[in-house]
Amino acid sequence: MNSLLLTGGRVVDPANKFDAIADVLILNGKISAVGKKLSAPAGVETFDATGKIVSPGLIDLHVHFREPGQTAKENIATGCAAAARGGFTSVVCMPNTSPAIDSAATVALIHERAREQGLINVFISGAITKGIAGEELAPIGGLKKAGVVAITDDGHCIQNNDLMRRACEYAKMFDLPLFDHCQDYSLVTDGVMHEGYWSLALGLRGWPAAGEEMIVARNILLAELTGAKIHCQHLSAAGSVKLLRDAKKRGVSISGEACPHHFTLTDAAVAGSEKFWADDGKQLSTFNFQPATSPQWPAYDTNFKMNPPLRSARDREAILEGLADGTIEILCSDHAPHCDYEKEVEFDYAPFGITGLETELALSLMQLVHTKRISLADMIAKFTVNPARLLNLAKGTLSVGADADVTVFDADAEWIYQREDSASKSKNNPFFGWKLKGKAVATIVGGKVVWSETAEAVAA
Repeated sequence: MNSLLLTGGRVVDPANKFDAIADVLILNGKISAVGKKLSAPAGVETFDATGKIVSPGLIDLHVHFREPGQTAKENIATGCAAAARGGFTSVVCMPNTSPAIDSAATVALIHERAREQGLINVFISGAITKGIAGEELAPIGGLKKAGVVAITDDGHCIQNNDLMRRACEYAKMFDLPLFDHCQDYSLVTDGVMHEGYWSLALGLRGWPAAGEEMIVARNILLAELTGAKIHCQHLSAAGSVKLLRDAKKRGVSISGEACPHHFTLTDAAVAGSEKFWADDGKQLSTFNFQPATSPQWPAYDTNFKMNPPLRSARDREAILEGLADGTIEILCSDHAPHCDYEKEVEFDYAPFGITGLETELALSLMQLVHTKRISLADMIAKFTVNPARLLNLAKGTLSVGADADVTVFDADAEWIYQREDSASKSKNNPFFGWKLKGKAVATIVGGKVVWSETAEAVAA
């Protein structure tokens, strides 16, 4: 059950700088060999990957599975199912659950649920502060001992700089990366969308890019001061990319991630427009792909409301440039499920966030690889070896002896993302009905096929 021979695929393993047509032999849940014309031992099944990409299992280091306490939105079982459909073999759950993941007991609970219900590897991040309240440090050493791979108050941002400094010192002491949701509350206040042309035109409260950039600058200073590994989550602003680029050139231990919605869409989407606009209202360009069902969607659609918000075309371009030049090393979804009734309210009152595990591979291929901004190997690195390195995980590689976590995908498959096909419990996604290009074909964890397009088609 956990041995398999993958044949004829284009094997792309950035960790080993390997990119060639080859076979991958998996025995007893481990990578046994990578090469040409490998033979399957007796009893080992063969998977024909001809015409497909075979990569190390994709890692998403930023998801919200809502368990414990918010399982009407998502739980570990449904979240893992969505991840497997998207081609992901490992995820890192954020700690803004109810209760927050700020104790060893809660970490143990999630580990137990993941063992019982999870199809994939579920890693856990612990809270920086108790209750994610930003007032008192959580027991970081105890959380590390319980098995967390990072600490973060994601969903919230510590505003007290001295408290953040102490958190950095503890993170360095316990060799944990510190993830930060970069949001200066005094600048953002009660903003609900990017502050610019469209917030003024739509009469919605603006959220300035400086509200993110201010905290990115703070984190760079603290990384320099303490030597801690600080990772800036879901970057959206041009200024943030510039700050990060300059800091990395100086050797600061700072990193960043980007989500597909921030480098695919702009704030014009909130107005129901498929066009990119500058802050002065001048049209710059149109999307390089269109929804399959309609050229437009309703204005004030709350599925375009996320934190941080969709920003201007200039910001979007800066994120793309940061991904292309290596300033932003990691791709992730910020998968944030919400119930329909929560999103079906006025824009001001809807919660922030969208689902993303099932669409991020396709959107990344479309916006980064098919547009020739980066190579296929570079994109795969941002989903595999780079997050594994940041988290100190023995994942993201097809090296002999490594865990046999493998993703097989068709980079050119065209498909329409339909609401009824989603495995997530929640359906708050702006890309339903869109024609996408690139799709997972099979997801293999520990040598076992946990999801495949073929098996799903047979079951249907």
